[in-house]
Amino acid sequence: MFPLHSDTSRRNFLKTTAAGMAPFAIGRAGFASNSKLQHACIGVGGMGWGDLNQFKSHPNLEIVALCDVDANHLARAAALCPQARTYRDWRELFRREGRRLDTVNIAVPDHMHAAITVTALEGRKHVYCQKPLCHDVAECRAVIRAAQKARVQTQLGTQYASSVAHRMAIEYLRGKAIGDLQRVVFSANRPGAVETYRLVGPRPEQGSPAPAHLDWDLWLGTAAVRPYAPEIYHPVKWRAWQDFGTGWSADIGCHLFNALWTALNLSAPLSVIAEVQESWSNTPARRADTWPQSQHITWVFAGNEFTGGREWKVEWFDGYMFPPDDIKKLQEAHGYQGEAMMAIGTEGMLYLPLDGGPRLLPVEKFKDYPRPKPEPRNHYHHFVDACSGGATPTMNFRVGGPMTEAILLGTVAVRTPGTLLKWDPARMRFPDVPQAQRYLRRRYRKGWKVHGL
Repeated sequence: MFPLHSDTSRRNFLKTTAAGMAPFAIGRAGFASNSKLQHACIGVGGMGWGDLNQFKSHPNLEIVALCDVDANHLARAAALCPQARTYRDWRELFRREGRRLDTVNIAVPDHMHAAITVTALEGRKHVYCQKPLCHDVAECRAVIRAAQKARVQTQLGTQYASSVAHRMAIEYLRGKAIGDLQRVVFSANRPGAVETYRLVGPRPEQGSPAPAHLDWDLWLGTAAVRPYAPEIYHPVKWRAWQDFGTGWSADIGCHLFNALWTALNLSAPLSVIAEVQESWSNTPARRADTWPQSQHITWVFAGNEFTGGREWKVEWFDGYMFPPDDIKKLQEAHGYQGEAMMAIGTEGMLYLPLDGGPRLLPVEKFKDYPRPKPEPRNHYHHFVDACSGGATPTMNFRVGGPMTEAILLGTVAVRTPGTLLKWDPARMRFPDVPQAQRYLRRRYRKGWKVHGL
C-alpha cells in the first residue's frame, strides 16, 4: 500500500477519484509495524465462510467488517467475529469503513467480482478475490489496470495454486521433465456437477417473493432485474446462469489452468473454439440464459521455449463430453477423481489430478526422476504476509487476470459454438467474427455504474 501521511494527501486523492458512487477514504496511513491489518470480508456464505475462517486464523490480521446480502450468513459470521461491524451493502461498507481498512476479500457471485474489486482498488486496498476474477473479458482488463495503478498486493482465490502438488507440477513443467510440451487436456467431469446444472433453465415464467433474510435487489447488483425464484439462484446454482456465473469451465478452469499458466508464463491464446451439447444449442431459451451441461473447448497458443516453438492446443472437457479414450483410460489407471490435467510432451506425460499429487508417466521411465520438494504454503496467509511486506503472491492479478481472460474467451466460444474465434488481444476483438464482440462485456443496470468499469 502507498501510505499517505497527511490529510492534504488524502484530499488530493479523493479529488481524483470521481466515481459513479461516492469515493471512500484511502486506508490507514503508515500503520505501525506491530499493528494488525484491518480486514473486511465481503461475502461470508459458501466459499466466503471458508475464506473468513482462513483469514481469521492469521495472527497479523483482524476482521473488523463483514458484509453479506443474506442475513443468515451474516449472523453466523458475526457470531464468529463479534467485534466486527456488519453490513448488507458492500458500498455502504466502503463508505463507512474505507478509512480504517487495509485489506478485503471478496467471495460473492461472479457477476459482482469486478465491481467490488475495482472499487476496493480505487481506494488502494489490498484485495483477495475468489475465482474467476471477473465475469467478462472487459472486466479483466479493467481490474488489471486498477491493480497496476493502485500498486497494492492482490491474490486470486485459486487455492490449489499454493498447494505442494501444483507447485511440484510447475517445477516439472519448467524443468521440461516431459520434454517439449505438445498438448494439454483438462477433464472436469466431476460426478454430480451435471446433475446440478440439469436442475436449472430456462428461468421460470413467474417468480416469487424473496425470503426475508435475503436482499434480492442487492444480490442482483449489476445484473438486470429478474424475479426471485427459490432453489435455482441463491445460494449455489447461480453458477449455471449466464447473468450471474461463468459456467463450469471458468469455475474449475481457474484451478486446472493455474499450474500450466504459471509454469509456461503464458499470454493470450491465438484462437478458441467450442463444441457444446446439441440439446442446449438447439433450445433458444436455454442458450440465451444458462450455460450448457457439457462442453469441449479448444484454445490454440503460440509456440514458446517449452513447446519447441510450435503452436499447441489446450483442450477442456466437462459434463458428458469426455476426453479421448486414451487419455481417459490413463487417468482411470492412475486414480482419476473427476478433474485433472494431462500434459503430453515429447518424452512423457504429466498427470495432475485436482485433488492429488503430480505423476510423471510412464511410471517406470520416471521412477528415478528427482521429485521437487516445495515448502507447504497457506494460500490465504501468503496473501496476508505479502500485505505486511512479504513476497508477492504468485497468483496475483497481473498473472491471474490474463489467465482469467483466456478462460473467459472459452465462455465466449461456448456462446458461439462451432465458430473459430481468432483473438486480437491488443484491440480486444475477434477480427473475423464481429458478432462475438457482444459477449466481451455487459451493461450494468442503472444505479450500479462503477468508476473504472
